[in-house]
Amino acid sequence: MKKSGLPSLAFLVGLLFSAPSLFAQPKTLTGKVTDAETGDAIPFANVYFKGTTTGTTTDFDGRFVLKLANGIIPGDSLLASSLNYQVRAKAVNRQLASQTINFQLQSSAYILREVVISSGENPAFRIMREVVRQKGRHDKRSLEAYHYESYTKVEVDVDNISDRFRNKKVMKKITRVVDSLARMAGEDGKPILPLFISEALSNYYYRANPVRKRENILKTKITGVGISDGSIVSQVIGSSFQEYNFYENWLRILNKDFISPIADGWKGSYEYFLADSLYVGNFFCYRIEVEPKRQQDLAFTGTIWIDRQSYALVQIDVTIGKEANLNFIEKIKLQQELEPAVDSTSTGLPGPRPSAAGSPTAWLPSKTRVLIDISEVTNNSAGMLAKFYTSNQHFVVNQPQESSFYDVPLEVAEDSRQQEDGFWDEHRHAPLTDDEKKVFVMIDSIKNVPVVKTYVEIANILVNGYKTFGKIDVGPYSVAYANNNIEGNRFRLGFRTNDQFSRKWVLKAYGAYGTRDRIFKYGAGVDYLASRKAWTVMGLRSTYDLERLGATTEEIGNNTLVLAATKFGAFRRAYFQEENVAYVQREIKKGFNQNVRFRTFTFRPQYPIGQFAYYKDSELGIDSPIADRYRSSELTFETRLAKDERYIQAGNERISLGADKWPILVLRYTLGMKGVLNSDFRYDKFSVDLFHSVRLGALGRTNYILRGGYIPSTLPYPMLRIHLGNQSAFYYVTSFNLMNYYEFISDQYASLHVTHRFEGLLFNRIPLVKKWKLRFLATADVLYGSLRPDNISLIPSEYQGLPVDRPSALGKVPYAEVGYGVDNIFRFIRVDFLHRLTYRNRPEAQNFGVKVSASFSL
Repeated sequence: MKKSGLPSLAFLVGLLFSAPSLFAQPKTLTGKVTDAETGDAIPFANVYFKGTTTGTTTDFDGRFVLKLANGIIPGDSLLASSLNYQVRAKAVNRQLASQTINFQLQSSAYILREVVISSGENPAFRIMREVVRQKGRHDKRSLEAYHYESYTKVEVDVDNISDRFRNKKVMKKITRVVDSLARMAGEDGKPILPLFISEALSNYYYRANPVRKRENILKTKITGVGISDGSIVSQVIGSSFQEYNFYENWLRILNKDFISPIADGWKGSYEYFLADSLYVGNFFCYRIEVEPKRQQDLAFTGTIWIDRQSYALVQIDVTIGKEANLNFIEKIKLQQELEPAVDSTSTGLPGPRPSAAGSPTAWLPSKTRVLIDISEVTNNSAGMLAKFYTSNQHFVVNQPQESSFYDVPLEVAEDSRQQEDGFWDEHRHAPLTDDEKKVFVMIDSIKNVPVVKTYVEIANILVNGYKTFGKIDVGPYSVAYANNNIEGNRFRLGFRTNDQFSRKWVLKAYGAYGTRDRIFKYGAGVDYLASRKAWTVMGLRSTYDLERLGATTEEIGNNTLVLAATKFGAFRRAYFQEENVAYVQREIKKGFNQNVRFRTFTFRPQYPIGQFAYYKDSELGIDSPIADRYRSSELTFETRLAKDERYIQAGNERISLGADKWPILVLRYTLGMKGVLNSDFRYDKFSVDLFHSVRLGALGRTNYILRGGYIPSTLPYPMLRIHLGNQSAFYYVTSFNLMNYYEFISDQYASLHVTHRFEGLLFNRIPLVKKWKLRFLATADVLYGSLRPDNISLIPSEYQGLPVDRPSALGKVPYAEVGYGVDNIFRFIRVDFLHRLTYRNRPEAQNFGVKVSASFSL
């Protein structure tokens, strides 16, 4: 009996020691990794046990699930790490079958690693060559067409609120209201004051041949400080403005060009490090870390995940730090997750799905997150955070719509801001976080603080120039006062109706009075918006006002700041003009606008008699009667061609956002109609304007304006082309900055204004200079022009015994000036050094000049 008991005892002891493995239950660890300062999720972060290879990565929303099938937890500490963040560890309870562990990571300054050159090729280079070779197949633009449902969320907050800033009188009144709802970014985070949050649900459409795009914004939910009407905001919070395609060589962010890590010229801009291989969803991927070769370049730092089978981009997590040549930007973080698309026309199965044999030909972005951290302007101010999240679902590929379907590139549903209770809970692609739910409540509280309402009204006046009183906007205030040698103190007050008055009719008027000339000036007009879809406007306008030759209201347009400047100072060659205009403007189709205008006006000089006069009948020559004023009636046809130009509608106005890739062409013909409403002249005028901005890769960006005109008729010189000179100390882009006022007049001309911005291309390479983030630029201005003898002889040598100013024309040699300059001095000052190359011996010619200007640029 004893002998038989020994094996049983050994078996029992062995069973006891092996029990943990025999009877172990699987254990699961879940959690979320977030940014401690912003509260945002950190996707693709590493979560692992210290000193082991057991771990996982977070998904796009920062969540992780770590399953231990054998039930053995291999350590006491779980670590979370991500590029540009400090590693953080948390204790693990080995006894629990499931537990939740959340991490809040503090950002850290990123230091470029030391590059060690060893024998053999960098293993990442082979992968990158294949990625670039396969770009054409994987780029979503290779699809015949695609469309999807898009959900976009935007939030803007004030961050880095110092105690000194918080204790300011205005801030105290705000913080008292929101203290009860105080929001922290995380357990280690800093307080954030929300200003704006929005949600949008839309359908986005793309067609490749020809390239056409359209977005239908279905629903929006908007709240923000200073947002009284969400109609404008609704147009810019959709996915159209959150398009980031890393398969393009350059990405346009904040009006700057950033080179993609998978650009054709990848090797010249980035360092690459093959970190490891791991699964990302269903795809086994290379994980490659990327760094710019120069910290000041507009390039990304971070990680890309490349599918080992197809060499497609699966995920990207990149950052642009404050070392880059950008102003006011602490950090830009961009994260994107892509999914493969299949041809739904052949399979009948719309949307992305995992790769199978015969890899997919294109990948579409399913989720994108962008964070822009705006730094404090001064030590006593606060910074700002702008956060954008886009989720795309329900993809359908290679089913293009009819070409006419894309004629309206952006359309907001009439009922977009009207939703039933529970709509967003059902349709948003991801639930709101607890912090985001608080934001809606906090903003509503902040908006009701009286001091906030006051500051919002002041800000609106400064930005828009008008103060709103119900259905009427009063202003613009920039032209409310001026002082000049003819009018003395000039006072002006005007108004316009807004879309609360009518979405069809716009009434506007102003009155002005000078204390020296004691003459009342006025202007009044009415517009009728016949169609908003195919933008069509008809209008009438009548004015009587003082103008300055060569700087008229007609030439300046709606730029109220420039218009205000022209009313100050000593007027030379001023005149009174009575003008009546009728016009029709219509968008015939996308990118094709037609404008027809009938105009009648008078010219009555205010400068001393003898400075201007002309022969009324050019055929009689010196026997013709002489006049010093005239009346004219003209009909103008204008065609504007602007491919892919984008607009937003602001109330009863339409604002152009420009055309990124294509030039804007404006063709204009004007017919003078003698005898119509006592018009004195019959004439023809032809003109063409071309505006374009060209990206030149790492060399920077070139902006140019090409203008040409031809006036075959004989006319007094005020009706010819008076080229814009500049005798001020300030630089103007569209003027000839070393040409004197009224120096040259032409009846046929061609001009070119070129500005090339090298950005940080040169200064970023100079060790002691690059920290100042200076930017080098070069300019060139050339003018060909001539004046026919008939137009010169139309002006008598004298009138009433006094000499008459005669126009001066260019010869066979063009006028030319070149310049070079430094921009971004103290982040907003530009200094240009200019050289006049021709007509240097003319009286009062300025052959060299230094001019300054100021602008806000990131």
